[in-house]
Amino acid sequence: MSKKNIRNNLHKMATTLGSETIFAGIMRFTDSLQINGNLEGEIISTGTLYIEESAVINANIQVGSIVVAGVVNGNIIATEKLEILTSGKVYGNIRTARLRIADGVVFKGKCEMIRDPKTVDIFSAKVDKLKKTVGGV
Repeated sequence: MSKKNIRNNLHKMATTLGSETIFAGIMRFTDSLQINGNLEGEIISTGTLYIEESAVINANIQVGSIVVAGVVNGNIIATEKLEILTSGKVYGNIRTARLRIADGVVFKGKCEMIRDPKTVDIFSAKVDKLKKTVGGV
């Protein structure tokens, strides 16, 4: 998704933390959240997280989907997809089912592609292949 398309969809964000916001603690939400300010702690959700260019996040993140345009210091698990835009900086490990990284991104960490456990057929797969598949879940 291009940055222009993302900006066009921002009005659909359920909640926005403004650029003057400073939050410390565990952030939980269910729908969507846009962060323009600073957050320290942990973020947990099955929804969508958008980290704006002005945002600085010092937290481990576990969400359904995430778009990073700002700075993230921490590990990210995105069960559906993770996108890092040109201005994005991620300092930490990432685990996701789908990944898109733009040119010019700063990413320092390890990346692990995860699979949906429902797609693993334990009855027809060879043992060696099954061990590798399940190891990524």
